[in-house]
Amino acid sequence: MASSTPQQRHDVADGILRPRPLKPGNPGVLRAQGENGNHRAALGRLDMPNSGMSSGRSTPLPPDAPPSAVSISSARKQKRAQQKHRIFPTIDYAARLSHFDPKSEYRDFRGFFVLFWIGLAIMVITTMLRNIKDTGFPFRVGVWALLTERVWQLALADGVMIASTALSLPLHRMFRNSKGWLWWEQGGMAVQSVYQVLWLMLWINWPFMLGWTWTAQVFFTLHTITMLMKMHSYAFYNGHLSTTEHRLSALDNPENVSTAAAVRYPRSSTTLDEMNAEKEKKENQDNDEALRELREDLALELTSPLGQVTYPQNLTLYNYADYILCPTLCYELEYPRTERTQYLELFWKTLAVFGCIFLLTITSEEFIVPVLHDASLRLNTIHSTSETLLILLESISLLLFPFMVTFLLVFLVIFEYVLGAFAEITCFADRHFYSDWWNSCDWLEFSREWNIPVHHFLRRHVYGASRPYMSRNMSTLVTFLLSALGHELVMGCITKKLRGYGFLAQMLQLPIVALQRTKAVRGKRLFNNICFWISMILGLSMICALYVLV
Repeated sequence: MASSTPQQRHDVADGILRPRPLKPGNPGVLRAQGENGNHRAALGRLDMPNSGMSSGRSTPLPPDAPPSAVSISSARKQKRAQQKHRIFPTIDYAARLSHFDPKSEYRDFRGFFVLFWIGLAIMVITTMLRNIKDTGFPFRVGVWALLTERVWQLALADGVMIASTALSLPLHRMFRNSKGWLWWEQGGMAVQSVYQVLWLMLWINWPFMLGWTWTAQVFFTLHTITMLMKMHSYAFYNGHLSTTEHRLSALDNPENVSTAAAVRYPRSSTTLDEMNAEKEKKENQDNDEALRELREDLALELTSPLGQVTYPQNLTLYNYADYILCPTLCYELEYPRTERTQYLELFWKTLAVFGCIFLLTITSEEFIVPVLHDASLRLNTIHSTSETLLILLESISLLLFPFMVTFLLVFLVIFEYVLGAFAEITCFADRHFYSDWWNSCDWLEFSREWNIPVHHFLRRHVYGASRPYMSRNMSTLVTFLLSALGHELVMGCITKKLRGYGFLAQMLQLPIVALQRTKAVRGKRLFNNICFWISMILGLSMICALYVLV
């Protein structure tokens, strides 16, 4: 035939008739048929040299095969086993936990964060439709009018208040260069403290003297307290460094100065045995070695942790302005920085700040102010104690959900968006402004994790400063006392009343924490977390109702 191949013609010439080579079949189907014991001949075709396919079988290894050959053979078998697929789909079952199981390591719940924002969007849309039906306008403007009243006056006063904190820089230069009673460890600390007290008295009373609205008073008071903490940390940390510098300079003539070892504040993980061993080691050192180590300790104290700045190189106006803008309350010579500002991220965070303020205004206007206004009118018309108590309980119940939403929005706008925006502006690399406070089991844990900048300040400048003079429990009490006074001051600015409800509620957290840490309750994390959330939600609405209505 004309279509005969040379191979076929050669076969005919030899007098031997051979069949035409068949096209190899599907290896997967043939292998599956071979597993069922059918069509063994089909599998046999795969072994033909001209097919270029493998049967999936390998030549058995001899008993005396070297270990390397055994390993290679085992690896090949495992690889072939992984490539086998069943014809009917197989479900892979294994011992696994659900995402919400307490023992699960799954932590990505960003979808619930998205759901939270969608829920707030639904709230805004339904509120707009209801207002259009009732009044013809999508929004009420009562709280909006409070936010925009005297806004330029507020901005000017806020700028002057921030600028007045910079007086700490020339004061510290004066303390450092002084040769007499104005040294920091002598009279400088007292002068700085008096200035801070007078500064706080002036700016706390400023909104009341000008008759600002309660929204402006709350913002200005919170910002004033923030600037006070920043100024205090700057002044007292640099005061400590000036004392260290004076002592290091005095060691150039060690005959007439103290060579006592520098005080090392132990870390939380330092054990008592380690402290005693360190103390014994220092006692056994000779004078020259102790003096050398003291110089090294003092010089290290004057250098930043990153090693780029040394005191007093930081005493510049640029350094102080940079510190004021950085989202931290504790001054350091140097902070870790990112490579550059991400302007798109800064834009989104700025937009989120105004979005949260808008949502806070809607929540207050629609769900908080009407409840308090209605309850106030009803309380003025009754004189029965039982009816008064009933109105208070009803108001508290109606405020539970709005205050929970308000609390979450305040947390987001401050710790995620405002601080995040300032971190982008200053290239501040440490964005750990909060931890997983929503899993807190007691109020001490919450205070450590929900506001990490304030926690660092209180631990460093209040708790740490009082520990050399007080016991641990007393230092904790003083720290809580100062924090409670600050919260009471804010509530007084909002309501223009000093009732002490917030102060009492925060101080009651200490006995509650002591109760939660007893053996009967300590290990029940789910129960303690439930108690935390109930007290948080109930406490916010109850304190607001008491301050406004009583």
